[in-house]
Amino acid sequence: MPTHQHGTQVEAAARFDVCNGDADGLCAVRQWRLHDPSAARLITGLKRDIALLQQVPCVAASEVLVCDLSVQRNRPALDRLLDAGARVRWFDHHWSAEVPVHDRLDAHLDFSHEVCTSLLVDRYLGGRFRAWALVGAYGDELTAVADRLGVASGLGPLQRALLRRLGLAINYNAYGEDVADVCITPAALYERLARHTSPWTLLRDEPVIHDIEACRRRDFRLAMGIQPHWQSAQARVVVLPSAAWSRRVSGFLANALAAVHPEQAQAVLTERPDGHYRVSVRAPRASPLGAHRLCQAFGGSGRAAAAGIDALPPDALGPFVNALSQARWDATG
Repeated sequence: MPTHQHGTQVEAAARFDVCNGDADGLCAVRQWRLHDPSAARLITGLKRDIALLQQVPCVAASEVLVCDLSVQRNRPALDRLLDAGARVRWFDHHWSAEVPVHDRLDAHLDFSHEVCTSLLVDRYLGGRFRAWALVGAYGDELTAVADRLGVASGLGPLQRALLRRLGLAINYNAYGEDVADVCITPAALYERLARHTSPWTLLRDEPVIHDIEACRRRDFRLAMGIQPHWQSAQARVVVLPSAAWSRRVSGFLANALAAVHPEQAQAVLTERPDGHYRVSVRAPRASPLGAHRLCQAFGGSGRAAAAGIDALPPDALGPFVNALSQARWDATG
């Protein structure tokens, strides 16, 4: 796992940055390390690698930054670190039933459907690194929110389009079953981000972003050739085969379908090698709340607008489709 600052002993600093490997998680950490350029050990993974805090060793003097990871999915590791004397700062927007109160836990959590972790860090830092926050927000499909904030920050249409392009590319790279599926590991991609104080120079100087975009275009063409497994006016279910391109495109396809059909809920299922399904659910854009409730009923988790299930058994496919067809979606909390 890389450090953010070369030539410094991470063990002496005992600082850890733990984040989701998507655009929101990586851009949240990038903002923080521009604010505080201390050396830190990065722990990250693919989109579905959520229980990452358990990889942090128990070091009493450690400082742990956590971005874009659910407290609920990491609660045992959090309790262990706090008991050991670590100080933890946490930024996140994923729903959690209970958040501990502790004098060494500095939690900045907001479960509103119009925030993401990068925007929470941006709020905390007073907008000092706004362009990176917008990359994270665009990557998390908060396009309208990011556009409003970009306009308020004086960014024109072309500038906003470039930040959205970068956010979507970074986000796309996080999807896969394992690192063999992706263009570059999220940890290595963060190393590229960390070379730049500005997203503009990242776009200009890092060819890997263009490689990710080309990969996404190829994958999306394949995905659009798959007919829906089931659909109605209210919802659609697409089942993708077990293939690297399917595992990469699942989340992007769900978002793309949700954008084109705002009155319709989307569920994209990808066959796993063990016969189970990974599931990406998007609430209808017109009523963007309720995806987390549906997924929780089948052992999943996530946000109100976008959630997922790691392993849906084959015999649960029918009940899942039935539950999706009867799901109630809310426009407000």
